[in-house]
Amino acid sequence: MKCSIVIPTVLTLGAAFASHAQTPAAKRAPATRPASSPSAPATTAGPGKIAVIAFQEGVRQTNEFQRNFADLQKKWEPKRDELRKLNDDIEASTKTLQTQSATLSDAERASRTRAIEDKKKQLERQAKDAQDGFQQEIQDVFSGTASKVYDVVSAYAQQNGYTLVLDVADQDTPILYALPSTDITKVIIQAYNVKSGVAAPPPAAPTPASQTPSPSAPQGPGL
Repeated sequence: MKCSIVIPTVLTLGAAFASHAQTPAAKRAPATRPASSPSAPATTAGPGKIAVIAFQEGVRQTNEFQRNFADLQKKWEPKRDELRKLNDDIEASTKTLQTQSATLSDAERASRTRAIEDKKKQLERQAKDAQDGFQQEIQDVFSGTASKVYDVVSAYAQQNGYTLVLDVADQDTPILYALPSTDITKVIIQAYNVKSGVAAPPPAAPTPASQTPSPSAPQGPGL
């Protein structure tokens, strides 16, 4: 008799977060100002001053987002431990069943198998609910910070005479080349950190190389 264990990934973020954490649509700046707008001054046509920004990455690197993300991970730590405990129980029960299978009656073997399958289904349901809940909360955290970072971008662009700021991370705005001097991502992060007043989070404990998460997106706790 062979029993397999379904071990779902729980509360992971990674690339999924990067694809879902989009700039709030309501905060996107219009490509051009309507000609009828009374606040639009008459100007002579000519080259504009353009900047680029990795908006999503900038939001994730702010002190405020890093702090709130760390708090969210701590909040979900008990649920992760609960799921891990249930998973360990399934593994132990399965190992015991495999070891004792030859000495068990058909009825007892079937009963234990059903109990293990029920626990697997319970784990899968709880893991999905936890993943969905964690994903929604991290999306809310990102969106709340992104909205305020956008305001900083808008103010910075106006103060420094930029006529256009392009998001290099936006797939709808493919940029093949930009001078490094036009990238205002770090400037915006620094400006937002000053405005928010949130101190930089303490350095994380050293992580073994084999467990180091991808730098492309913050990682959630896993099973």
